[in-house]
Amino acid sequence: MLIRSKRIWDRAAREITPESVWGNRREILRAAGFGLAGWALGEQEARAQQAPSHPNWFQAGERNPRFTRDDISPEAAATGFNNFYEFTLDKQQVRNLVGKFQTDPWRVEISGLVNKPMTLELGDLARRMQTEERVYRFRCVEAWSMVVPWNGFPLADLIKLAEPKAEARYIRWWTAQRPAEMPGMVSQPWYKWPYYEGLRMDEALNPLTLVATGIYGKPLPKQNGAPVRIVVPWKYGFKSIKSVVKIELVKRKPATFWNQAVPAEYGFFANVNPGKAHPRWSQATDKRIPTMETQSTPIYNGYGEYVAGMYQGNEV
Repeated sequence: MLIRSKRIWDRAAREITPESVWGNRREILRAAGFGLAGWALGEQEARAQQAPSHPNWFQAGERNPRFTRDDISPEAAATGFNNFYEFTLDKQQVRNLVGKFQTDPWRVEISGLVNKPMTLELGDLARRMQTEERVYRFRCVEAWSMVVPWNGFPLADLIKLAEPKAEARYIRWWTAQRPAEMPGMVSQPWYKWPYYEGLRMDEALNPLTLVATGIYGKPLPKQNGAPVRIVVPWKYGFKSIKSVVKIELVKRKPATFWNQAVPAEYGFFANVNPGKAHPRWSQATDKRIPTMETQSTPIYNGYGEYVAGMYQGNEV
């Protein structure tokens, strides 16, 4: 077992994009098909496969000016460049491999330390939740970033429906596990699927933490985590779990996917911190998709006014 675990960690570490790959702007632009016309064409070709299958319940909501600070990244970039290992390691091919993934019907189960465990369908969310649009910075641990207009509602509103018990200290959740529809699960059997993540309860209830159901005024494309995902904008992107099927409130800190796979490189909190380098690259700067312009990365991805008071010491 020890030998096998070491292989899993080593393989996982090799598959995370190194900083050197992002350092060559010209090669990245060529590989991505830039100008944007290249991605737009690819998007048209894949649109039939990507198309969300739940437009009847989607609510766009009005933009909240409180969370609009940056120039929004082009839609073609945000929908054409995605980490979703359940389909593939190739960020530009995810959109071409999601056609078999079924997102309607869909159910989200809430259980654990709650007084009202429940299972909600997409229509239930539409009826119970008030959605809005928020423009958030999205910062990947691989040192690239985007600015995305998300549609959704605060996770706190969903948690309150289930009436958390006083002893609930953490929240954990899981992505769908459907190998027949998600080919990356078959081609990468060394990972311990399904994908799972977690937050401390105060993080989950923070007003910034969003249950996203759409982007750019449209339902979430499958490659972006349809039909519902979590967005935690002050943390690295791997904390913002996609295609959520189960939420559980628990007393003890839960294990998380990347921390279990590569514990020396990925901790539980994963707050964006330019002063804390990844073991294999700096986090002081990031490259904004699609221009690949280098910029300084702010602490907590620029959301310190909302979240800094929750942390101290090594939690940053």
